[in-house]
Amino acid sequence: MVKRGMLELLVGLFVSLGFVALFFLAMQVSNLSLNLDQGGYRLTARFGNVGSLRARAPVTMAGVRIGRVESIQFDQHTYEAVVVMRIDPQINAIPEDTIASILTAGLLGEQYIGLEPGSSPDFLQDGDEITHTQSALVLERMIGQFLFKKAGEG
Repeated sequence: MVKRGMLELLVGLFVSLGFVALFFLAMQVSNLSLNLDQGGYRLTARFGNVGSLRARAPVTMAGVRIGRVESIQFDQHTYEAVVVMRIDPQINAIPEDTIASILTAGLLGEQYIGLEPGSSPDFLQDGDEITHTQSALVLERMIGQFLFKKAGEG
């Protein structure tokens, strides 16, 4: 009887650990985290089109995640999307002439912001704006332009 109780306890523990592991896996896949620390600093960038960029999307430099998109707003005066990024505090030397581009992971994957550093000796500080940006490429628009061009040729 004691062995059966111990076996049930071990099976229950194993199943519970499995659920905890699945929870953390789901958090990683969905770009969520339990890290409530809002450390780091904010940078903004303006884009003509953000495509399907979402809040919490990664911000990368040289392929390494250095932050996340905090929010995306619409500026009614300039008709641009204003993206606020939170950059990790240990990344404190991003040149002022850095270029921010909206990139896609794979052909139809999620979109993220890629930063390409410039060569300025001055660095961006909390609240600064990245002025050099490249908007998202919208696949539907590119296909439409291609078909329109082909229709004009033939």
